[in-house]
Amino acid sequence: MSTQKLLDDHSSTKKHAADDDMAYSNTPITVMGTPIGGGQQQPTSSDYTKGEDQGNHFRDVGFGVLYYLNFFAIVAVAALYGPDALSKSDDDGDTDPVDDKSDSVSSYDGYIYVGVVCGVSSLILSGLSFSVMTRIAEFLIKFSLLFSVGLSGLLCIVSFASSNWVGGAVGLIFFALFVCYACSVWSRIPFATANLVTAIAAIRANFGVGLAAYIFVIVGFAWTMLWTIAFVGAASASEVCSPKEDDDGNEIEGEETCSGNAFYFFLLLISFYWVHQVLTNTLIVTVAGTVGTWWFAPEEANSCCSQGVRDSFMRATTYSFGSVCFGSLIVAIIQALKTMVEMARNEEGGDNILLCIADCLLGCIESLVEYFNKWAFIYVGLYGYAYCEAGKNVMNLFKSRGWDAIIVDDLTDMVFGMVSFAIGLITGAIGIVLEQSTDWFDDNDNDDINPTWVTFILGLIIGWIIASILMGTISSAVNTVIVLFAEAPAEFDQNHNELSRKMRAAYLEYHPGSL
Repeated sequence: MSTQKLLDDHSSTKKHAADDDMAYSNTPITVMGTPIGGGQQQPTSSDYTKGEDQGNHFRDVGFGVLYYLNFFAIVAVAALYGPDALSKSDDDGDTDPVDDKSDSVSSYDGYIYVGVVCGVSSLILSGLSFSVMTRIAEFLIKFSLLFSVGLSGLLCIVSFASSNWVGGAVGLIFFALFVCYACSVWSRIPFATANLVTAIAAIRANFGVGLAAYIFVIVGFAWTMLWTIAFVGAASASEVCSPKEDDDGNEIEGEETCSGNAFYFFLLLISFYWVHQVLTNTLIVTVAGTVGTWWFAPEEANSCCSQGVRDSFMRATTYSFGSVCFGSLIVAIIQALKTMVEMARNEEGGDNILLCIADCLLGCIESLVEYFNKWAFIYVGLYGYAYCEAGKNVMNLFKSRGWDAIIVDDLTDMVFGMVSFAIGLITGAIGIVLEQSTDWFDDNDNDDINPTWVTFILGLIIGWIIASILMGTISSAVNTVIVLFAEAPAEFDQNHNELSRKMRAAYLEYHPGSL
């Protein structure tokens, strides 16, 4: 049963849940206009409109069709022009004897082994981190918040100690801002903790979404390889060369200046970013649908590859795929423009103030649109909205509960970043242990490479990235929980009573007027 179908019975389910709540409280608790814990109906806020089931219909179909045309165009370019360009590149390069190549490859086998071991270790540690975060979620949120404050203060002290007065002054300002932020959000930590614990419970019950995240990473890597071949082929086919001239305007014999087509490059950049955005946002929609099913019908979302996971993935890749492509294209265009501006800045030596301003503005717009998208796609996954309709619901959410949503999202993301980095440090240490205790690096004759540092950095990066992927699914689940707690608190109380009690208590701690 899909999340949308489950929402068809929303009204009747809420009535039964509200009746059940009277068993433990005679005082109605109003959350976003919905009473729970009592039988008296409260008026719904006029500023907030709950999401409604949109049914299983294809949305924003044109953008889905355009996406597939983009994909097949890249495949065609890679097939037509890629092989010739790559063979030309090989012919122009230096060739080494086969024996030398095999020796070179074998000397790096140890790093491959370390990468594999660290990758597996990161998967195991990421799974174990679920239990750790559930047990000490509040401590982790407080620690990550205080750590950011302490780090900003430390950087300020170091700047002043090294006589960097400007850096110290800027650091002091940021330290003051972090202190103010920590003081203002400290009382909301219990609510953020409850959201985090609930999100982890939903993901643990449906761990298949975590596996889907890693599958998307593999697909993204394959796409990058395909796009690279297409890019090399297109650049070679569209390259225009002219004789190189000296300072006096005279042609230099035997030398040429070659340049590619900037417009083709821009289109290729859009294509590259678009596919990666679609993969990321498809996962968000899948997580939102899965958590929604767990919220309304936990019996259908209580195993690794449950029906909730399967149905949510199918909706994300069919009915809602056009909406995913629509929102992803907007970000892809901004990212492509930003890349073009950054390249222009590099060619100008970074001294062009207009390009610097443009780069800054595009970076801000990119961050805002990406933040807006991750909330919009929650509504796409839960209710099947088209992209623009989902955007309207995001605006309603922020009008009625903006700071709660933003602060909880920020506090939990700090935890995810800290946990991912900690796992990276552990896998980096594992890399060092492997380098010291195995014979994998005995054939490494390159004196320019310190294998101890390389294995640490390699393990750190691999562990950090793999852990971040799984933490990203929990982050999407947290945002989904925030939306659902505003939309359907009664159903949550009926299906997950213990978690609901903790979240209500945390919410009322900061919003006593809700009683």
